[in-house]
Amino acid sequence: MAFPVFLVAAGKFIDPPIWGWQIHRSLFPPKDFPPFTAHDWVDLKQISPAMQLAVIASEDQHFPSHHGVDINAVLTIIKQAGTDSPSRGGSTITQQTAKNLFLFPSRTFLRKGVELYFTLWMEWLWSKSRILEVYLNIVEFAPGVYGVEAASQTFFSRPASRLTPQQAAQLAAVLPNPYRMSPAPASSYIKKRARWIRQQMRQLGTQTLDRLDR
Repeated sequence: MAFPVFLVAAGKFIDPPIWGWQIHRSLFPPKDFPPFTAHDWVDLKQISPAMQLAVIASEDQHFPSHHGVDINAVLTIIKQAGTDSPSRGGSTITQQTAKNLFLFPSRTFLRKGVELYFTLWMEWLWSKSRILEVYLNIVEFAPGVYGVEAASQTFFSRPASRLTPQQAAQLAAVLPNPYRMSPAPASSYIKKRARWIRQQMRQLGTQTLDRLDR
């Protein structure tokens, strides 16, 4: 019970050199996984505000105000689940960060329980800005492309600090399944999804980022 707390406490100050999701991909690579991966860590201030807002708009619009868990989403998962495992997602950005950083892919209630334990400690010990920074640096945007800096360079040949709102929306649009979708060249679905994300970004406004405890 104490070891996860130690890991979370260390993660508040130390940028992780490796993480659970990356280890799992290395040990059990999916079909057509590239032989080389791409990753470059950048501080949150080096990531375009548009990109920060895009993932909040796309993945977790209550991120600045919740305590790590979307209760309504959890109840829906339980109602729709079978006897063995959850049937759908609904994770917050904090939960996704906990899963990607500390755990391996699995669709069991046990894994969800451990994920929740990490999530609550992250919300207690980390700032929202730190959670967002780690999330954007370790999430997989394409097979073997980890973090927004590598994704920005790969798909748009520019640093993450210079991403436009449209490019940010296209990157955020693939996060549900980066193995089946690509931010560029954008398919008709990605274009449609990006338009919706841009609309949500405008509705949330930049004050959403101001609410993060930076």
